[in-house]
Amino acid sequence: MKDLSRKMKDNALGVILVFSILFLSSCNNNVVFSKYQNFEKNEWFTKNKVTFDVDMTDINSLHDISVMIRHADAYPYSNLFVFLTTKYPDGKVTLDTLECILASAKGEWMGNGAGDIYDITIPLKQSTKFPMTGKYSFTFEQAMRTDPLPLIMDFGFEIKKSKAVH
Repeated sequence: MKDLSRKMKDNALGVILVFSILFLSSCNNNVVFSKYQNFEKNEWFTKNKVTFDVDMTDINSLHDISVMIRHADAYPYSNLFVFLTTKYPDGKVTLDTLECILASAKGEWMGNGAGDIYDITIPLKQSTKFPMTGKYSFTFEQAMRTDPLPLIMDFGFEIKKSKAVH
């Protein structure tokens, strides 16, 4: 009888998991690219550049581009500076310095918190078009004075189709 009860629980969990995946994937049908890079021991060394390669085929739609940061509550700064190197399909390279604000002026973490972990999505560009099809490389390097940078758990990059009408 215990085996039958356990199988029923396992089957119920399996059904719930399948429906959850289907529900979540249907909610994110505007996501073109989304990926996280995690850091061993929650330390981001300047030598550990994070690269996201995106094959862009849709140059007619508007896109929103964001970075996603997961950090611990004990992260010692209110912001995160990163260098961004963008390589275009034609070989053109651009360099940018970004400041990611993680806490308000009052010192309260922005984003969503669960326990002592916070997730924040920071828009970089909104309603922008990619100029050409092909492979784009987005390389991020932490640009803080502390190396390694402690308590940064994950750094992500996301491109979504914009909800704005063009």
